[in-house]
Amino acid sequence: MLDWGRRYLVCPPTHFGVLYEINPWMHREVAVDVDRAREQWDAVVAALSSAGAEVEVLDPVEGLPDLVFTANAGVVNIRPDGERQFVPARFRNPERQGEESVNEAWFAAHGWKVDHLPGDLPHEGAGDALPFRGELVCGHRWRTDARAHVALAGVTGATVRLVELADERLYHLDMTFCPLDERRAIVTPAAYEPAGWEMMRTFVPERLELRLDEALALTANAVVVGNTIVMTACPPRVGRQLEAWGFDVVVVDVSEFVKAGGGVRCLTLALDVSLGSPPAADG
Repeated sequence: MLDWGRRYLVCPPTHFGVLYEINPWMHREVAVDVDRAREQWDAVVAALSSAGAEVEVLDPVEGLPDLVFTANAGVVNIRPDGERQFVPARFRNPERQGEESVNEAWFAAHGWKVDHLPGDLPHEGAGDALPFRGELVCGHRWRTDARAHVALAGVTGATVRLVELADERLYHLDMTFCPLDERRAIVTPAAYEPAGWEMMRTFVPERLELRLDEALALTANAVVVGNTIVMTACPPRVGRQLEAWGFDVVVVDVSEFVKAGGGVRCLTLALDVSLGSPPAADG
């Protein structure tokens, strides 16, 4: 099993809506049913809790509709000495930049050491950085700059593996890639540029490869808690393979959030990730 994924930060969808357009999924003329969104969010939290995960809550803020997508808040790292490090995201789109101070304040208030990335390159948190086999698989192009991942490695001590994303509809890595355990992962060959796919093909020992249409249903945007996988969508052939591997599949309807391009993984930020040791001091 994964050695992380038992504690998550979530944010209620009190102020969620499609109020602007910053990705191909978002259309302002598509209304969000706020009551239904809350029911769906409650179902995600219930599924995580039933699987054995602990949940912590970030208070929603009016005017920040995408704060609900906590996966993008930043990158967390529990060091070997127990120090808890949080590296805040730096959002590419101005519409989301107001989230940065809210996320940073929550982590600081809860005892995390906040370390910023140097410079001003965009980085959208765990949406583009997922741990696997002791390293950090990092997507870049649409929302995160590859150089920001290099800076992240310097700040956290993590080893990073870069994957250039190829399809603007799959603009974050977590829409294409889901670590399942220390050997297996869901991947999407058509979502990566050739060099990125070659890295994935060689780095992931056992792969469940999605077709592009399956990825566009946000099949990979899932959360693994032990041997339970909470999914946005699960095509039959994918479900059969996951069950053959010993996973219990739980599908939760999050169709209101899909209107903004988000699924189950987007609604969560794992708080129990360990990436590496502090960088060595100069000299």
